[in-house]
Amino acid sequence: MSSYLLAALHVVLATAVSSHIVLTKSDVRSAIGWTGLVWLTPVIGSLLYLFLGINLIRRTAGRMRHARTGFTAERRALRRDALAGVSLVAPVWRPLATLTAQVSAEPLTEGNRIELLEDGDQAYPAMLAAIESAGTSIAFATYIFDRGKVAASFVEALGRAVTRGVTVRVLIDGVGARYSRPSMVAELRRRGITVAEFLPSRLIFVNRYFNLRNHRKILVIDGHLGFTGGMNVRDACVLADRPRAATRDVHFRVEGPVVAQMMDAFAFDWRFATDEELAGTAWFPDLVPRGDVLSRGIADGPDETNDSLLLVLQGALSEARHRVWIVTPYFLPEPPLLDALRVAALRGVDIRILVPRRGNLPVVTWAMQKQFGRVLEGGCKVGLTPAPFDHSKLMVVDDHWSLIGSANWDPRSLRLNFEYVVESWSTPFAAQLTELITRKAAEAEWITARELAQRSLAVRLRDGAAWLAQPYL
Repeated sequence: MSSYLLAALHVVLATAVSSHIVLTKSDVRSAIGWTGLVWLTPVIGSLLYLFLGINLIRRTAGRMRHARTGFTAERRALRRDALAGVSLVAPVWRPLATLTAQVSAEPLTEGNRIELLEDGDQAYPAMLAAIESAGTSIAFATYIFDRGKVAASFVEALGRAVTRGVTVRVLIDGVGARYSRPSMVAELRRRGITVAEFLPSRLIFVNRYFNLRNHRKILVIDGHLGFTGGMNVRDACVLADRPRAATRDVHFRVEGPVVAQMMDAFAFDWRFATDEELAGTAWFPDLVPRGDVLSRGIADGPDETNDSLLLVLQGALSEARHRVWIVTPYFLPEPPLLDALRVAALRGVDIRILVPRRGNLPVVTWAMQKQFGRVLEGGCKVGLTPAPFDHSKLMVVDDHWSLIGSANWDPRSLRLNFEYVVESWSTPFAAQLTELITRKAAEAEWITARELAQRSLAVRLRDGAAWLAQPYL
């Protein structure tokens, strides 16, 4: 009798879940994958879908909309005028500027200064010095706040800021907060630092593959000095200390009007996580020009901003005429983006992609190797960078347009996580990034389609099996 009850339960659950998949999923491959898992893995497949397959942000769309109303009237006015800034760029770039204005709803801002910071050796001292200089407010969002020497330095600096009367808000992703145990959240609270978790996990077992994470890295000091990029708070990023799992990365010190857009993104996330509205001159002071870089912030996530980053990447590839440099730790583009790369290469654009030779997630590395064949056959070039693992995320198009921030070239960043990137229209700034990428490229091993095809059958099967798991990675 128990077997009949279990079979009946499976049919009821699978039918209900399949109905939800058909009604809510927009990607047919994802729908087919989840439907197959639900029916072929009784009960377990349905439970996995409940935990991993449903967009929890849509469940809480009311809260998201409520948080969005907390934006100031000035911010909303800037959004309405986003297209007005298209005329600031050269005519050849205006189609891309029009696209990014439409999907980001943020205006292009003049007068920005962006400074490249390599690894934690440069980034952490600059960030800590900025925290020590804070006089009114500190907004700090990170995916991972890992225990160690670096985390201790940040806790001390943030604690001193609180003591001298600075208003401090720290937002840590609910999964990223648990990369080390015990979590740093309690330590921050013990020092009197106001901290919140973004979508905290209620499960005892937490792994790095859970979706809908806040992967953004934003630090804003007194509303006028910002830091963003791909760097978490981890000892592994300080290469001078020769850490066991050393990680290369880049971060950026930002000044100018675009910092208000960074603060906007933080304020929205903070309102969603805590219901507290951050407004006023302490968070949004008047900003004056600090440089000559034309920039725009682009927030992306599985809510109202869904697919913003994907559309920007496709648009940039379609407008490229000469060269595209891409640096990413995870390269798992879905078919539309993969085709955009191949089409650009077939048009004669020099597409070069740099990824780590050995990643920090073996299954993802194997799946990536399966993807390399398609882009190589299309005429793209793929370089494998040596250790230490390179976590940098960079894109430069035609030595003028660039994209920096937290997003990877994988479904997790492009569809499932909350990311933040900054686009810039500046030949001098693009030249700085190109110089860094050129150094990385000089160390890379450039692979060919023939070399991939000559690998053993066992290796190719392993990579193919990992690639099949891409919808679940």
